[in-house]
Amino acid sequence: MYKDFIKRIIDFSAALLGFLFLSPIFLVVMIGLSIANRGKPFFFQKRPGKNEKIFKIIKFKTMNDKKNLEGNLLSDAERLTAMGSFVRKTSLDEIPQLLNVIKGDMSLIGPRPLLVQYLPLYDEEQKKRHRVRPGITGWAQVNGRNAISWEKKFEFDVWYVENLSFLLDVKIIFQTLKKVFIREGISQEGQATMEVFKGNN
Repeated sequence: MYKDFIKRIIDFSAALLGFLFLSPIFLVVMIGLSIANRGKPFFFQKRPGKNEKIFKIIKFKTMNDKKNLEGNLLSDAERLTAMGSFVRKTSLDEIPQLLNVIKGDMSLIGPRPLLVQYLPLYDEEQKKRHRVRPGITGWAQVNGRNAISWEKKFEFDVWYVENLSFLLDVKIIFQTLKKVFIREGISQEGQATMEVFKGNN
């Protein structure tokens, strides 16, 4: 009942109210990133959702588009702007995803939606993470976020799918607020965010 019906009602209602409440911050960040990124405050990218259905995720753009002499994008660390770094550390870059939740592409809580090119790299167990809507935050995020290995992250994702409940979601919400406050697990050691997933060895 909760998983198939009530969760979606809570997602829509909370995301709508949250977006309205955060709209002043949304506008300030949008203006700041428009200046930092030459008029491009938003980042759009295709991601797999529930049952691997592709949708476009929207986030605040925290990195510029600077390239090297060969025309290739510089590393994430080199392209991360000062404004973008602040927005990412405070998790303000997640605010636009409330629009994805309102649309029904995402949930407030669930496995993070990863890159489309990762789909062929998952084993059968890891594919279970797509049995529910992806979330803005999730069990893996409150247990390490980007600071843990891919294998561990997928273990947490699948565990969440198999143990999804209202009480678990409430627990994740409170733990997420704590993580945001102490700014823990934002990046993996030696990386600006998280290293690329290359499949299972």
